[in-house]
Amino acid sequence: MVLLDQSNQEDGLNALRSAADIAPVERVRGTETGDVAELLERPDVSVLFEELGAAVVEVRPEQRHALVTTAEAEPAIIAAEPERMVYALPITAPQQAPTEFFPAYRSDEDVVARHTRAEVAAAQGPAWDEQQWTWGLQAIRANLSSLTGRDVKIAVLDTGVDTDHPDLAGRIEATASFVPGEIVEDGHGHGTHCIGTAAGPAHPQQAPRYGVACEARILAAKVLSNAGSGADGQILAGMAWAVARGARVISMSLGAPVQPGELFPQTYEKLAQRALERGTVIVAAAGNDSRRPPTIAPVGRPANCPSILAVAAIDRGLTPAFFSNGGINGQGGEINIAAPGWQVRSAAPGGGYQSMGGTSMATPHVAGVLALLAQANPNASAADLVASLKSSTFPLTQPLRDVGAGLLQAP
Repeated sequence: MVLLDQSNQEDGLNALRSAADIAPVERVRGTETGDVAELLERPDVSVLFEELGAAVVEVRPEQRHALVTTAEAEPAIIAAEPERMVYALPITAPQQAPTEFFPAYRSDEDVVARHTRAEVAAAQGPAWDEQQWTWGLQAIRANLSSLTGRDVKIAVLDTGVDTDHPDLAGRIEATASFVPGEIVEDGHGHGTHCIGTAAGPAHPQQAPRYGVACEARILAAKVLSNAGSGADGQILAGMAWAVARGARVISMSLGAPVQPGELFPQTYEKLAQRALERGTVIVAAAGNDSRRPPTIAPVGRPANCPSILAVAAIDRGLTPAFFSNGGINGQGGEINIAAPGWQVRSAAPGGGYQSMGGTSMATPHVAGVLALLAQANPNASAADLVASLKSSTFPLTQPLRDVGAGLLQAP
């Protein structure tokens, strides 16, 4: 992944061509989708997303050192980092290499399987009356808000969406798949669930109501496969598409684990800064690698970027969910805000519903509330929206390390 000076992209590319012999560059402009997914898969093509000045370049193994050296010396190149994988599904960690392949985003069932029944029981918290509203919407006071997110665009970068779901079908403004060989239809369930939480309707086919911004305009980008994984290049493609489409919020319930002390990825950070300048706020799941109370894992990437809001999960007792990662790394590795992320009911492929758990489920709650704030303050900058979001939280007694500014609250 290479980030270029937006005003001088060609000089950066020319330097890479000369020194590292990168593969020929295909340019993607604006809201184009076309064959982007296939281009990203080809080893003989580099892809430049002109909208954000980011490129995924292909280089021969023997040229990698030259690429890094050139990136360090060329002013037109802001950052260059290896492309990595990100995940949104319960992946079993191989015992022989636990640091290489962590289950970053687990489902309720996977979490239950890995924790004691006592821990699971404790996470249930007090009983909530969910006949009309899910407990999550009640916890963030969305049931008391008159705002709907009307005409505000929320982009959800995930495993796609069930475009025929009766609760969502008339609300999806645009879709795009950046996964090679797969259409935008959600064969996993994760993406449909997240979209439902962020922007499900005021009156779903089956109660209770589960969506925060019930009149927001949905942009669904498939950046993770039906198996729940994807490469950084697919995420960058989705981000560029969403910004070009005018998204005020980008919700990313995806990521990968990091080690204690590991720095945030510069490419994602600079892209998030550029998105903020364009009026787009990016929120991302903090990750589910902890086993509280004894073990708290650091916020994963890309949520660990300073300019991306890292979202922790709380359970029904309004305490940090036992799987929720914490702010134990410095500069960007903080938790920014907490939201409901345990036994969250939302839409499922096939027109139905399901309950899921994880910081993945907390993140679209935040995206939905940002849409409400954008509706109430249409001229607000992205920085203004973030400031309003943080200033309106409900204070929790837990450490800032675990909940950041506090519990998300709807305006």
